[in-house]
Amino acid sequence: MIFSSSTSSSRGTLRKHNENSLMPIRSMTGFAQAKGQVNGGPAFSLSMKSVNHRFLDLHFRLPSNTDALEMSLRRVLKEKLARGHVDVSLSFEQGGNAAFALNRQLVTAYVHAFRAAAAEAGIAAEPDLNAILRLPGALDSAAAPAEEELTPAVFSALEHVLDQLNRMREEEGRGMERELRERMASLKSACAEVRKHRDAVLKTYSERLKSRMQEWLGASIDPDRILQEAAVLADRSDIQEELVRLENHVQHFLGLLEAEGEAGKKLDFLLQEMNREANTLMSKTSGLSGDAVRITEAGLAMKSDIEKAREQVQNIE
Repeated sequence: MIFSSSTSSSRGTLRKHNENSLMPIRSMTGFAQAKGQVNGGPAFSLSMKSVNHRFLDLHFRLPSNTDALEMSLRRVLKEKLARGHVDVSLSFEQGGNAAFALNRQLVTAYVHAFRAAAAEAGIAAEPDLNAILRLPGALDSAAAPAEEELTPAVFSALEHVLDQLNRMREEEGRGMERELRERMASLKSACAEVRKHRDAVLKTYSERLKSRMQEWLGASIDPDRILQEAAVLADRSDIQEELVRLENHVQHFLGLLEAEGEAGKKLDFLLQEMNREANTLMSKTSGLSGDAVRITEAGLAMKSDIEKAREQVQNIE
């Protein structure tokens, strides 16, 4: 598909595109490319590749003397993308009779630096011209259009590239969402399994507490001390709070999968909280036999699901 610069309102159209639409869960991984032409002049290719990153990290490879274009692209991409390492590349497609202009400043600086390094190291060597001319920006098209002509054509192509990129990211995001929902369903099942064995574990703690109190009473220990120890053991014995928080975190997590906007960081935070509750739940039942072993097994299954979910969430925008 070829895009021309004839659409003067391309930037305005781009800003309005999908402005009020809901943004589904999106992966940060994607690639898109479009070709364009400047008023019947040179053709160009605009490509965009993104991978996961904690923040929005934009990198541009553009022809020389397009600083204003880069600033405009940067501003629009910040509006349209929330997170990810994004490489944006713009290159002209040269015909058989295309003329090139040598970037003398860049080439001369490279040659001087090469010779200075060779002299310092005591090496007799000269730079390779073929390697120099392959440097980005060493050769510019002599027929490169003026920036004011290039910008509207690039923005016409940019709208298509962003649409294509986000479709790819959304398609991968749908697969990630399905897996995350399966992980949350597994966590809910594990919580239900733990609840089935909770009463038996409380009974075990109660018997242990009675045994300890009988020992203390026989040893003439201060009654207040007995009450304090009993309160501590009773608090340690119940895993109800951990179960409630885990279930609430799962519901919040599922709600975020339905919500609009950037969700990756929030989902990751919730998974960290779930992992903390699973660890506490397991620590409260450690050292006990019987049904407590089943709780430990369920806790390990929880931690496995949480870890697998975190692997997916790391790539969600």
